[in-house]
Amino acid sequence: MKMFWLIRLTLLVPGQTLVMSLPLRNPDLHTPPHAGSSEADQEFAKEYLQHFYGYQPKSEREKRNADTAGDADWDTGLCDKLQGMQRFFGLPPSGELTEETVAVMKRPRCGLSDVERFGNGIRWKRSTLSYRIAGSNLPKSASNVHKVIRAAWKLWSSVAAVKFRKRSRKEADIVISFYNGDHKDGAPFDGTGGILAHAFMPGAGIGGDVHFDADEDWSFNTTGFNLFAVAVHEFGHALGLPHSSDPGAIMYPVYNFAPTYDLQLSFRDVKDVQHLYGISPSFASLFSKKPPPRTPDKCDPDLSFDAVSELQQEVVFFKDRFMWRRHPHFDETGITLISSLWPDTVPPYLDAVYENVERNVIVFFKGNQHWVLRQLKLEEGYPRNISDLGFPSRIKSVDAALHFRIDRYTVFFTGHECWKYNEQQKMMEGSPTLMEKLWPGIPAPIDAAVFYEGFVHFFKGNTHYKYDSNFKRVVSTSPANDLLECKMDNNEILTEKR
Repeated sequence: MKMFWLIRLTLLVPGQTLVMSLPLRNPDLHTPPHAGSSEADQEFAKEYLQHFYGYQPKSEREKRNADTAGDADWDTGLCDKLQGMQRFFGLPPSGELTEETVAVMKRPRCGLSDVERFGNGIRWKRSTLSYRIAGSNLPKSASNVHKVIRAAWKLWSSVAAVKFRKRSRKEADIVISFYNGDHKDGAPFDGTGGILAHAFMPGAGIGGDVHFDADEDWSFNTTGFNLFAVAVHEFGHALGLPHSSDPGAIMYPVYNFAPTYDLQLSFRDVKDVQHLYGISPSFASLFSKKPPPRTPDKCDPDLSFDAVSELQQEVVFFKDRFMWRRHPHFDETGITLISSLWPDTVPPYLDAVYENVERNVIVFFKGNQHWVLRQLKLEEGYPRNISDLGFPSRIKSVDAALHFRIDRYTVFFTGHECWKYNEQQKMMEGSPTLMEKLWPGIPAPIDAAVFYEGFVHFFKGNTHYKYDSNFKRVVSTSPANDLLECKMDNNEILTEKR
């Protein structure tokens, strides 16, 4: 994991500088919210929250006057800022400095704040903007850099009523440069990793300019940091867009580009830039057959899941590149990227997932392969073919996996068949059983299954089946997203079986 240390960050406004498993705290025991974290991580988190979430540390005098001087910061507004950061990234808002929270903080990202809003009035007042690429500090092939920059601008002009014109020598509205370290704009770069780039909101002088950290391993393909992905994000800022908490948006602050993903503007990106500049004349023809992708909405009545699994205290719902995490101690169920928890290890569009608590591993399935992770790290030798689990060659994928912790076995669903896997002996038990015989009342094939709070929960399409495995009957049916606690209309409320 790349790590960055921030010394001072400026909100990039022309002419203005502004410094800006989960443990739960038991208030009766006065457990500090940073318990279990290192002193270095505590200081790092304070810097991060100060620069990206507007945290204002106490003065030395205020600390001396506090009852608990050592934890004065953590006992005041810092926890609120930490919760705000956790909500932004779809983490359980515990206010605890968990290992997972620190890992998200240390991911490479854009240098702008996540809480400062540019405002509706901050935009260019003309529809044709000029840009130029300045300096000689360009990475690798200069011709490739020019091609990438042109393609990044084209992505925005294809949806919004704004055009971009390249200039070589004359002054331009937007100047694009690559810098090392302190480059005299109040926001020094930090070397490899950490802050990848930053941009200035529209305006005179430095307004709209975009700066990339020249120390990064910039690439035009699958290695290092993809210049095209970062350029598209920063150009959004140059047009007046703030950061978005939508993990599917280009304007999400953390670098989340997967080499296999076809980078495109999301529905949220398109809506926001069109709000500023209007709709491109070519938008309708270009996107009539394939509109911009929407991030899944947990309140969508047609929502379905790729996989559902218990994960320590949580129930995790997987959909495309995303997941929701339901925690019993929090009312909020935020959406985040699968890669935010398992970067570069777990693929999107999964088929099945389950956690084996006894072995302390999580098993993921996609196609004819499976991945085994222990403590968020991929086990050596994975991914492997699902035939290693005992499936015959005719089985090409797994629809769902249902793990029973107490009995130490897992049921795999493939079409109309069920397979029982002995976790202790690591082998299949006997021949497959027809699903209608083992689980009467459940339609096959299914999308996902999980054992939770004494019942088996099956998911098929937009329907959730709550199943009593002792009496072999469906207890209730409801929308697939009802466990995400979304408010439904009266005609979508849970229907109990009598």
